[in-house]
Amino acid sequence: MKQSITQLISLDGKVAVLTGAASGIGLGTARRLAEAGASVALLDIDKQKGSDAEAALRQDGYDATFYTCDVRSAVDCKSVVEAIIGEYKKIDILFNNAGVAIRKNAVDIGEDEWDLALDVMLKGVYLLSKHVIPHMIANGGGSIVNTGSGWSLKGGPDAVSYCAAKGGVLNLTRAMAIDHGKHNVRVNCVCPGDVDTPLLRGECRQLGEDMDTFMDEAADRPLRRVGTPEDVANAVLFFGSDLSTWVTGTHLVVDGGGIA
Repeated sequence: MKQSITQLISLDGKVAVLTGAASGIGLGTARRLAEAGASVALLDIDKQKGSDAEAALRQDGYDATFYTCDVRSAVDCKSVVEAIIGEYKKIDILFNNAGVAIRKNAVDIGEDEWDLALDVMLKGVYLLSKHVIPHMIANGGGSIVNTGSGWSLKGGPDAVSYCAAKGGVLNLTRAMAIDHGKHNVRVNCVCPGDVDTPLLRGECRQLGEDMDTFMDEAADRPLRRVGTPEDVANAVLFFGSDLSTWVTGTHLVVDGGGIA
């Protein structure tokens, strides 16, 4: 039976798992998916911010549960997926979004900093997907959305670990889409430009730049503004909903025209 546009965009009865969900793009996306009807499982390493995010969403009437998870840890990822399945019985959407931004070149970055960046942003995608995909298969399919970046597609200054990780996320997305299309598991990548989040403002502090100047320069793109978490959340909603049932293995750049 043909679905109405309301049905196509609805996430009623769906369960969404989001990493890096205590703030920024993760929290904004959790709210958007909850608004569309999903139950949201919020994963983050920051217990206090994660608990606050859960409380704020619940206060607004949404079904939200926070789980502490270090996405670098195989033990954490396996146990948190088991806990979510125990609570919600299934996982329909996985948003692999946890990230760090270390603004250093190849000479200056330390090995521990390199490992942190690659483990959070690339290994974390692998680990959560590894444990979620079998449950999606058992449930007849699902949608995985990975957070890439404009720097998945081009290089950037003083950001070698970030560019390496985000480039890897994009090609990992393609490979997973090929492997699991036969299981009706769709895998896509959203590639944001500069979004006004604590992560972006932290980059400014690392670089020792004036915040107002930094944000003005970030807004120097065709649409003349920095992005919001909601801008990215809308793209994730598209990938997670039935609006995109024949879309997999691709990426959507959400950057106000920054790399046009």
